[in-house]
Amino acid sequence: MKKIMLLMLILVVLVLVISVPVFAGGHVYVRGGVLIGPGWWGPWWWGGPYYPYPYYASPPVVIQQQPPVYQQQAAQYYWYFCPESRIYYPYVKQCPGGWQKVVPTPPAPGNP
Repeated sequence: MKKIMLLMLILVVLVLVISVPVFAGGHVYVRGGVLIGPGWWGPWWWGGPYYPYPYYASPPVVIQQQPPVYQQQAAQYYWYFCPESRIYYPYVKQCPGGWQKVVPTPPAPGNP
């Protein structure tokens, strides 16, 4: 009986000496376990090891903006009027008093 108690005490001390001094980054990691029975006969009711599902990030949301619509403004054309001769350019090539810009008026619906 004394031999069994001494053997158990040596076994406990051996387990503590082997597992306690495992230091990593200031933390102590102690790991152990007790197995009763043959090694191939495990706790079948626990099931297999748990592996979490992998994390799949959802695809990024892409918002396609419509290209901007540019409306070209109608070019502003002018007629040039010479007030001294009372005639429009190109019928008069020179105007001594300077040209006057005139916004053209569309023809009346009945006149071509």
